[in-house]
Amino acid sequence: MSYTALYRKFRPDNFADVKGQDHIVTTLTNQIKANRIGHAYLFCGTRGTGKTTVAKILAKAVNCSHPVNGSPCNECEMCRAIQAGTAMNVIEIDAASNNGVDNIREIREEVTYRPTEGRYKVYIIDEVHMLSTGAFNALLKTLEEPPSYVIFILATTEAHKIPVTILSRCQRYDFHRISIDTIAARLTELLEAEGVEAEEKAVRYVAKAGDGSMRDALSLLDQCIAFYLGQKLTYDKVLDVLGAVDTEVFSRLLRKVLSGDVTGSIHILEDLIVGGRELGQFVGDFTWYMRNLLLVKTSENPEEAIDVSSENLRLLKEESQMTDVETLMRYIRIFSDLSSQIRFATQKRVLVEIALIKLCRPSMETNLDSVLDRIRVLEQKIEEQPVRQVVVRTDSPAENGNPAPVQAEEKKPRKAAPEDLKKVMEGWKVIVGQTTAAFKQALLKSVPKYNGETGEPVLFVEFQTPLGRNYPDGSEAAKELQEIIERQIGKSIELHMLVAEDHQQTNLSRITVDEAIRENIHMDVVIEEDPGALPGE
Repeated sequence: MSYTALYRKFRPDNFADVKGQDHIVTTLTNQIKANRIGHAYLFCGTRGTGKTTVAKILAKAVNCSHPVNGSPCNECEMCRAIQAGTAMNVIEIDAASNNGVDNIREIREEVTYRPTEGRYKVYIIDEVHMLSTGAFNALLKTLEEPPSYVIFILATTEAHKIPVTILSRCQRYDFHRISIDTIAARLTELLEAEGVEAEEKAVRYVAKAGDGSMRDALSLLDQCIAFYLGQKLTYDKVLDVLGAVDTEVFSRLLRKVLSGDVTGSIHILEDLIVGGRELGQFVGDFTWYMRNLLLVKTSENPEEAIDVSSENLRLLKEESQMTDVETLMRYIRIFSDLSSQIRFATQKRVLVEIALIKLCRPSMETNLDSVLDRIRVLEQKIEEQPVRQVVVRTDSPAENGNPAPVQAEEKKPRKAAPEDLKKVMEGWKVIVGQTTAAFKQALLKSVPKYNGETGEPVLFVEFQTPLGRNYPDGSEAAKELQEIIERQIGKSIELHMLVAEDHQQTNLSRITVDEAIRENIHMDVVIEEDPGALPGE
């Protein structure tokens, strides 16, 4: 006997075996038990989610002589005939190849005859969205008022292409994508039935590669078993068969990209190509990897948001600290655009290499997220190689006529000008982003101010919350902020920290920022009185 594919061999034959569609199974079994069976059903959903399978089970259940809790018994003569495909009253039609008006007219003529066996004549029309406009119009009247012994079950992956007039005549059921956990549990169950040993990690990867489709996952599993027939199915073997890439390779590639190492990134890509990895699969998987990084970066509970092992989650958390959200969103944008281009490209490798160069060289793009990435790269270079200004000074010649030895001294940075302080205020968010921990949270709700009239390099930071009391002048946090600002502008400043709430309490000796700026003006300030004000005001 010829071999039967896994998705056909283990196709569910009753509602209890249908996985991931409990909301549909419950509704249909309740209708059958209560004898409230509709005349037209529309099953919508992506490929491999069980639309045709549920349609066949429903056809058996409504014709079964002894249904069990709304499911077919699979033992009576009618159930066995439908299961074998020999029943005359269950007609399956592929609308992709039978989409004309004449095909629908044949159905209209056939429905006038009662079923020769069983209670219902069931028409299962697959890919119904492929019907022509004339065929849909021909089906309308029959679909609205069919004989009492006729049931129509329409299945489609593109419900938006079906006319509203057809939709309004059917009970619509949307089949969901099946979760990775549900698919993995089903695959494990089938592997035990087949007597094949497999690693849990390998099974979960196949389930993930199925992308919500049970049939796709079973087909991939069938392929992996056939390639390593009689051997234990390991994670590495699954990667080899599917042309996929291990997560560890993505980690190495991302670190090369973050460091701007174009050569190292291209070498990793070269190794993948030589190893026979499929570039379209690589682009999709790397995009998914960066998506996981973004969720780890932005989610409070990343364990619940992504489905990875604890070891991979630890690596993701480590790498999420090496970059920022804007950079990751730029990477995802570039690779998402690449995934749509590479599908029909002849030079796939060239496109992938260009995308990697774009990741490593943000200067190649001019949009906002690229500019932010360029700022990140510049800040990283400044932190790794701090600039020190050194001048050479030659003392006056010695008495014997020989020149004195040349000495090098560190030049003190010049004082900041008002234009420099203005740049500090404009780039305040960037400066605050370089601070750490709780100090950063306090600075996020602060206002920098300066007086542009005096020309003095004095910057006042006014905290808008009481948290600012924890960071007075001369504190380690204040020194840290001053060093960041001076490194940013290359000039020295004088920094004062004030709290806005304290300024409203007149019994304290603190002053407002505006008053502090006024005191910094080395000239007499005359405040004119309002002639219309009352005495004492």
